[in-house]
Amino acid sequence: MRNGIVVLALAVSVGVVALAGQQGGDQSYRPTRINRAIELLAQDQPIYYTQVNGGGYEEGKALAQTWADYITYNLEHSPFDMTALRGFMQGLVDGGPTRSGHRTPTVVAVLPFGGINEAVMWANYWMVEQLLGSGVHGVLLAHAQSPAAVRVMVQAARYPHAPQADGLDEGLRGNGGQGFAAGIWGVSNAEYQRMADPWPLNPDGELLVGLKIEDRYALENAEASVGISGVGFAEWGPGDMGLSFNVNRADDPVVLRNARNRVLAATRQVGIAFLDGMNAQNIEAMIDEGVRIGSNPGADVADQGRRYTERTMPW
Repeated sequence: MRNGIVVLALAVSVGVVALAGQQGGDQSYRPTRINRAIELLAQDQPIYYTQVNGGGYEEGKALAQTWADYITYNLEHSPFDMTALRGFMQGLVDGGPTRSGHRTPTVVAVLPFGGINEAVMWANYWMVEQLLGSGVHGVLLAHAQSPAAVRVMVQAARYPHAPQADGLDEGLRGNGGQGFAAGIWGVSNAEYQRMADPWPLNPDGELLVGLKIEDRYALENAEASVGISGVGFAEWGPGDMGLSFNVNRADDPVVLRNARNRVLAATRQVGIAFLDGMNAQNIEAMIDEGVRIGSNPGADVADQGRRYTERTMPW
């Protein structure tokens, strides 16, 4: 979406769906973390997201009561507009809190470049700092082909004082950009700098870092990439994976099934969440299989999953 009016219409329509969704969970529940998605994943509860392609203050305010556990703010296929993103985050605050009592829904921003190699990441790591400085709660790297690029991305999400981790150099985020993000989170600057660290690498961290293992080159390095300390989830990207192997995903080719199973196995091996598409027919089987992030399933399917796992957190 490029047209702001179209984006606004989408956000408003999603907001209407949110209001129509069912409510459940223990209404006496109180949040224990800033990041709702991490709070749920730490309980081994599946989470479900909705996606927007850009948008500013009004779009954020319209989505503040979304049915989703988190919002993917997609900058891979929309303009890299930090003014709009900051407006979006402020809109979420002003339209909040969520039904679960969190100040805002979790927001994970998709980076506008691919993790092709380490050089590309070094040239663009500043975008990670810009995105996190807007108050988002995580970043997602498309076409994560290179473990070395993933390593730099994680470092770009960390402050130099963050706890040491095997295989990682010190964090790259600098002082001076934390003020706006701290205001979005509703914490002091010092508290923000302490909490803004990737989970589960830092058990107290409030940032969620993800990878799209979505082409044949990324697939060859899947195990090494998802094993980088600081990565919290990964997906297999069936659309781009189909393009990469030059197959029609509608035919359910073996090569795509194998790719999906390899990424799932890699995430299981290191104990991080796997993201996949869910619908009313497969959601319970996918949860049983170990899928912990549902790709834009809609309010009704998310309700089905939450009830299946007996979620306590209100929605």
